[in-house]
Amino acid sequence: MGTDLNAPLGQNRKARPSKPQKSAFSPGRVLLGVGAAALIGVSAWTVLRPTGLIEPTPAAETVADAANTAEKPENGATATGRLTKPQTSGALSGAHVKETLTNDGSVVTTFSPKQRDGDGPAFIEVGRTKGQDPRMTAFPNDALLEDAPEGRLPITGPDGLRPMDQYARPWSGARGTRIALVVGGLGLSQTGTQNALRQLPPEITMAFAASGNSLERWMQEARRKGHEILLQVPFEPFDYPDNNPGPHTLRVGLDAKKNLSELHSSLARITNYTGIMNFLGGRFLSDADALEPVMRDIGRRGLLFLDDGTSAQSLTGTLAETIGVPHGFADMVVDTELDRTAILKKLDELERIARRNGSAIGVASAFDESVEAISQWADEAGTRGIEFVGVSALVKDPQQQ
Repeated sequence: MGTDLNAPLGQNRKARPSKPQKSAFSPGRVLLGVGAAALIGVSAWTVLRPTGLIEPTPAAETVADAANTAEKPENGATATGRLTKPQTSGALSGAHVKETLTNDGSVVTTFSPKQRDGDGPAFIEVGRTKGQDPRMTAFPNDALLEDAPEGRLPITGPDGLRPMDQYARPWSGARGTRIALVVGGLGLSQTGTQNALRQLPPEITMAFAASGNSLERWMQEARRKGHEILLQVPFEPFDYPDNNPGPHTLRVGLDAKKNLSELHSSLARITNYTGIMNFLGGRFLSDADALEPVMRDIGRRGLLFLDDGTSAQSLTGTLAETIGVPHGFADMVVDTELDRTAILKKLDELERIARRNGSAIGVASAFDESVEAISQWADEAGTRGIEFVGVSALVKDPQQQ
């Protein structure tokens, strides 16, 4: 090169002699290409081979499926010759499941949504549950009420929901020993009602007398505390009118229309109850002609009937069974003696009945002695494995048979 530093780089250089060009397919390059192709092939085979995560269909089943497909190509053969095996995932599934046997022996499972009718929103049916939202227990479900001359009356809803179910107290559903205790006569005495609401645990069912006072107020308080409630309807006793149950008493001497009107006058006093309990009524409950239309009306309204068990001549069980009305009988009146010790003995006897039969129903009135004894005994019995439930959990329900 010259010594001129200002000469452009690469200029004034001596020309180099040209070399002969090498062939593009030299032996080294050919060997390198073969090795790369082999590596790619092994990698592809590793990726595409069956992994063992999906168990291939056994050979015997594959042959059988192939034979069936050959006879009936419309039941699974695809255009590519692959075999498909549609499956169902149960009656409640929302998807179609299809297994495809590919040529290399692997199985591909495909899930696709089922076609449903209509273009509206999809609903998932989880089954009807008993009870109300705890925040709404003091308020009635308007769909379970109808307007009548006597007032708003309970009725089975358009979807079949019954007041008996809507206002029932939820329970565990376990098959242990269960007892339902019903304390009645609430609303007749203001101080007695307050005392019962203050002392009795929420598992105790409360029965309000239709002739009581401030029933709507007491009902709401009882529901907020978690109690299931019944309505006590007055029925004619054998010694009527010397023993008068009060206004709107249903009587044997009245015709069916008048008795139903008296019944409806009582039913309209409050809402949110699961059923009816008799207040006296030995004579009326033993007369089939007088009792039948009343029981039919109670059943049509989705209510239960609890007989307090004080009349040996009562026909409520026979008629309820025939008509299909949810019904039950009290096994014992626990406060025939207003003495705390005597009441506790009766409650112990009720527990023995429940352990022998699996369940038992006891009734009492809202006397101070009864409320105090029941409150104490219920706490102790709970530690012995007794579950206290609302009375609706123990009646015979034709819809559950």
